[in-house]
Order: sequence, then structure tokens, then C-alpha cells
Amino acid sequence: MTHATLLNSEYGPPQKKQSRRRPRGPRWYTAIENTLRLLFHPLDFLMDMHKRYGDVVSLPTLFGRLYAVFHPNGVQHILQKNYLNYNKDLLVYHLLSLVLGKGLLSSDGQVWLRQRRLIQPAFHHQRITAFGRLITETTLMWLEQWEKSGYVKTGDPLSLAHEIQSLTLNIVSKALLGTGLSEETTAKIERALTTVSTILAKASYFPLLLSLPTPQRRRLYAARGELYAIVDGIIRERRHSSEKHEDLLDMLLQAHDEETGEGMTDQQVRDEVLTSLLAGHETTANALCWTFFLLTQHPHIERKLREEYLGVLHEHPPMIEDLSRLPYNRMVIEEAMRLYPPAWAIGRRALGDDEVGDFSLPKGAYVSVSPYVTHRHPAFWERPDEFDPERFSSEQAAQRPRFAYFPFGGGPHLCIGNQFALSEAQLILATILSHYHLQPIPDTVITPDPLLTLRQRGDLQVTLHRRVSKV
Repeated sequence: MTHATLLNSEYGPPQKKQSRRRPRGPRWYTAIENTLRLLFHPLDFLMDMHKRYGDVVSLPTLFGRLYAVFHPNGVQHILQKNYLNYNKDLLVYHLLSLVLGKGLLSSDGQVWLRQRRLIQPAFHHQRITAFGRLITETTLMWLEQWEKSGYVKTGDPLSLAHEIQSLTLNIVSKALLGTGLSEETTAKIERALTTVSTILAKASYFPLLLSLPTPQRRRLYAARGELYAIVDGIIRERRHSSEKHEDLLDMLLQAHDEETGEGMTDQQVRDEVLTSLLAGHETTANALCWTFFLLTQHPHIERKLREEYLGVLHEHPPMIEDLSRLPYNRMVIEEAMRLYPPAWAIGRRALGDDEVGDFSLPKGAYVSVSPYVTHRHPAFWERPDEFDPERFSSEQAAQRPRFAYFPFGGGPHLCIGNQFALSEAQLILATILSHYHLQPIPDTVITPDPLLTLRQRGDLQVTLHRRVSKV
């Protein structure tokens, strides 16, 4: 049976009721090999499994059988249509809860639902619009620092990933906690979050790092303690202050359940602040780093971006109201997130038996959907490995299934900050490229590093070349 035929039989219009079957996949004795490949080369392994076995694959591993679902219809079934049958009872979410407590990313069930309802108004479109100026002004401050540090005059290389990580963290910290944070406090938050992210990423592959009294566990708890002290102190100060702040923390503190009238406890507020800090800055930073890397490899696309900036912005810095007139800017970022989605895989566990396409999944099954693989599905993406922003023109996007592209997840668990992140990425990209051309150091090698998020392995060092005319 060809791959195309398999697609039609699994997800085409139903002809008649057929008995469900178990998904195909490697034999049981490959469990050790599969586990090692998942640990050390997960992206290549999942791509290979999709090519060999189709859109729903049964993978024996040392941790149990994993069911990988790659077809957009199957992804939609798990994340949206039958999402109540799936929870987050997985190692990665348990590890995240060590630091994020019961924040949206790590919580589930009724706890998640209540928090989602309380937090949703804080991410309303009008709220996001209010932060547009903050994003642009903070990015311009970063460019001034680059100038003062002499990167432009001397041609010294700039470590782009480090700079973008620091920039996005500074932005999300200001949006969450206000603009009054000192440089020292911001630096402490950055160091602690970097420690947390690095250790949790390693522990997701080697959980014994945190199950035993290891140096990594001591470092994690020390970093967590530092974050708790900073955020708890700010929350206490706000609780006793009558001053209004136009930031997300004030919105969280003022949020109340419409049914019960109850608000969030200080601990719940802290969990959501830390969730937004960790997830909010890292995903945007990764998306931007991949975008800049791809643009260095495709100068004709950067030139087209530059033409759009000149035609729309003239001599003004980009503001959030300009984004609707910068469609190619958005298309470039979306195409970068297609090839390198920050959340490269999403895991769930089945609460009961289920049917996906023509296949049956048992109760208790570990289920994975992978934006990285689905975003390269040859049935929905022509020349899937090529960088082509035109895929995201309104005409082409309308022809694809909804879940052929899901960099922020989907269904009720869709990332609550997706619009903030996308707006932030667009404004940062337009601000930096309006001022500079970024030239990579020769022989730079960058490869995907699939940890908690899809980072870059290798240091993307660039030299800054000022544009002839600034925007």
C-alpha cells in the first residue's frame, strides 16, 4: 500500500464501518534501539518512523509503548476533538511542575481549566496591543547597546542567540512585572531561568539527575529558590500597594472567577508568572534565532523583507499597528516556525480507549504529536524542507488543514500567549533588520537541539552591518 493510499484509507470520507487495527511500527525487540534514538536523535527518528510506517506509528520503548500521530486530522482529534480523553500525566510535565507548580503549562484537569479562565482576559488582543510600544522601545535600547559596545565599528562577532534570549526575557519581564525592575534583578532572573531550563531539559532525558541528591538537583532548587524570592517579593509589594501598574501581574492579581468570585492565591500568581517567564521568552527567542539563521542562508528573502520595511515604515520604527501592513514579515516568521517549531513535540496520555483514523489506541497509551514532523508532511507541504515564506500567503494557507501547522499547539490547550509571542517576534525582527544586515561568521554550523524547546546547537555568531538608510 502506498503512502497516499494509506492516507486516504485512514482519513478520507468514511465508506463503511470497519474494524480498527493496531498501528504499524517496529517490532517489540527494537525497544532498546528505539529508546536510544528517541533520547539522542528524536527528530531524525520520528521523521524516519513516519516515512516507514505512515501517519500513526506504534513504538515500543523501555518506558512503554509510544503512539506517534503525524496526520493533521489525527493531531486535531487528540488536541481538540477528543482532548478530554488525554491528560498530561507524563515525565516532562512532572519535571516542569518542580519549578512552575500548577501553572498553565504543567497543570491539568479542573485546576488548569480554572486558571485558564482567570488568566484569559490578561491576554486579550487589546492588552497585547498595549505592549507593542514596550517591545519596540526595548529592542531599540538593545540596538543602542550594540552600538555602544562597538560591534558595528569593530566588526567583532555578536553571539546572536545569547542576545536574543536576553532581549526577549527583558521584554517579558517588563510586560509581566513592570518596567521598574533593576538591571541587577533582571540579570538574576535571567541566570536562574537559564539554569532551570538547562537542567530540566537534561532531566527530561535522564530523570535520575533529579531523583537523587545530585549537584544538578541542588542547582535547580537553588535557582528555583532565587526565582521564588524575587517574584514573591514583588507580589507582596503589589498586594500592599494602591498604585496601578499597566502590566500582566496587576491583571493576574485582580482576576476573579465569574462563578465564585475567588481570585488567585499568591502561590498561583507566582506559578503563572514563572510559567510565562520561562515559556514566554524561550519560545520567542528560539523562533527568532531560527528566523535570523534562515535569512542568513537566503539573502533574497531578506532583501524582500527590506523592501517591505522601506515601503511601509519609511523612517519610523515599527509599531504594533504597522504589523497588518507587513504581511511578508509575518510570513517569514511563520515559515521559520514551520521548519523549526519551538515546541517540537507534544505529549499526552490516554485516559480511555480511543480511535484515531482506522487505528485503535488503548487506555493508558503514551501519545505524541510532533509539529516538527507534521510541518514537513509531504501530503500538505510541497518541497517541505525548503524555506519558502510564500506558503503562508492567505491563499495558500486557506488550502491546508487546520492542524497541518500548529507551532503553538491547538484546541483548548492552545498556548495562551501565542498572539503576544507572534507580535513580539514580528516587531523584534522588523526593528533589527531595519537597522542592520546580519552576516554570519564563515563556516558557522547550526543544527537543531531538541530539548524542552527546539534550540540551536552551535553558536550563531554574526557581524553587524548598518543599513545605508535606517527605518
